[in-house]
Amino acid sequence: MFTEMKGIDMTTFARSPLRLVEALATPHGIDRYLELVHPMLTVRELRGEVTEVRHTTADTVVLTVKPTRQWRGFRAGQFVQVTIVIDGVRRTRCYSPSCSQLRADGRIELTIKAHPDGLVSQWLHANARVGLVVGLSQPQGSFTLPDARPDRMLLVSGGSGVTPVLSMLRTLCDEGHRGEVTFLHYADDREHVPHRAELEALAGAHENVRLLFAHTATDDGDLAGLFGAEHLEAAAPWHADAQTFLCGPPGLMRAVREHYKTLGLLDRLHIEEFAPELATAPGDATGTVRFADAGTSADNSGATLLEQAEAAGLSPEYGCRMGICFSCTQVKTKGCTRNIRTGDLDSDPDTEIQLCINVPVGDVELAI
Repeated sequence: MFTEMKGIDMTTFARSPLRLVEALATPHGIDRYLELVHPMLTVRELRGEVTEVRHTTADTVVLTVKPTRQWRGFRAGQFVQVTIVIDGVRRTRCYSPSCSQLRADGRIELTIKAHPDGLVSQWLHANARVGLVVGLSQPQGSFTLPDARPDRMLLVSGGSGVTPVLSMLRTLCDEGHRGEVTFLHYADDREHVPHRAELEALAGAHENVRLLFAHTATDDGDLAGLFGAEHLEAAAPWHADAQTFLCGPPGLMRAVREHYKTLGLLDRLHIEEFAPELATAPGDATGTVRFADAGTSADNSGATLLEQAEAAGLSPEYGCRMGICFSCTQVKTKGCTRNIRTGDLDSDPDTEIQLCINVPVGDVELAI
């Protein structure tokens, strides 16, 4: 009936009733009202409900999560951002689904190791229950299997890095892949291997899958000690003609990468890092960090800009805290920063940087 309301062109809303509803719900958004009815009832936001909780090792919790209808599915090896509220503060972390991408019920499985200093992982390990609703992102990341599956694949993981490569193995088995696959996992001992029973079952049911456990603290594994050339020869003597997928702690990642570099095989190595390997910081921290929008400054402590912003009482958005998800990207208006993963310096003004992997070099100003 009416084409204008307080100067607003109503024909746009007539073509999209949802826009009208959302406009009326401003400033909170329609999802803020729908969640009062049920937290899984959303229009825009992607969320997930925990439907099963299992503890597979003393420090690992496995959550089965049912996403809302906005979920588009994932490719084995990708990660999602998971958001929960702890003591009134929203916390976001990145986790890789450990289930097959072909899982029939559309749910995802998140295997989370409770790290000693991990606020979110510790909370989920202790408090996750069936019915818990978490925020989710669509899947992200390029650490995935190629569409044309290689005839031979070596999957290498260490610690909680097992999750993306386990998803790859489960996917390959579900789709009936017949190529040769070796799965090599590093852990302190047999009690610290998440999904050990599932891995052994997969290897037992598929004659093309070979499974080896390397124990770094005991001598009762298939292999003993840290990664070395002898491990590679024992696990996959054909690795030079295969594609290798690797995810694990920095020490394992560095050792495997250096070995492949020596062999001239880096083009056959695909990696996913879940913990940053930091470049050494030269000299002592100097200068001042200014947070322009907040109107506050602090002496440069030498920590990452994300940590310094938090120490100054600010709450910039972040996800992985290791330079993968880009959630913490902000504009550096002045000054020089150093990327702690690469050691690269950036002194250009008005450039976007990731707060979690950059430290100030002298005076720096940020638009936050």
